Amino acid sequence: MPEIFVVRHGQASFGSDNYDQLSELGWQQARWLGEHWAQEAAQFDHIVSGDLQRHRETAQGIREGLGLDRHRVEELPQLNEFDFKRVMTAYGEKNPQAAPQTGATRADYYRFLKMAMHAWSAGEIAGAESWQQFEQRIEEVLGVLAAGAKGGKTLVVSSGGAIAMMVRQILGAPSHSVTQLNMQIKNTAVSHFFAGRSGVSLHSFNHVPHLDNTKRREFITYS
Repeated sequence: MPEIFVVRHGQASFGSDNYDQLSELGWQQARWLGEHWAQEAAQFDHIVSGDLQRHRETAQGIREGLGLDRHRVEELPQLNEFDFKRVMTAYGEKNPQAAPQTGATRADYYRFLKMAMHAWSAGEIAGAESWQQFEQRIEEVLGVLAAGAKGGKTLVVSSGGAIAMMVRQILGAPSHSVTQLNMQIKNTAVSHFFAGRSGVSLHSFNHVPHLDNTKRREFITYS
């Protein structure tokens, strides 16, 4: 049965001028995943990613680990993350008392993002796209991936929010589950799907086989 392996990008550069680029650890996470798959003799018929910098760099790191440096990567902007900065800004403008202050911790930002996502999904604030537009483009790209997967195994690089929306749609879960799932997805975690005549089904979620051991567990990250 055709398979789709969806990977969240490696650790981005939280707190820097360019969040979108991978940190040194993010590059390493991607290479480790590629090396793990190389040891397992995994092969992919197609490689697809969003067109954000962190998607491209993660795909490159995985290919380096797999020894597929020159393998073509198809870019689909529908796989991009929603504009979380715009969503947080809109929520902060409406609820200034809730906005993280200077020196706030990463956990403070996560809590604020969670509240902002709930408000966005409820239509209380406007993002760069509406919640309904976000849902629609993820539904569309799932269809594209399912059709492309007919050739065998497809490797996909995307972002936490987009992956969470995929899982919600496949499981028929309520909208608020996207926020809960998004907060759990680890950097370079793999979610495994099957594509069949009845649609796409979830086989496993948020798996990090290349990091889940005593030597590397400290390198599991979420941003």
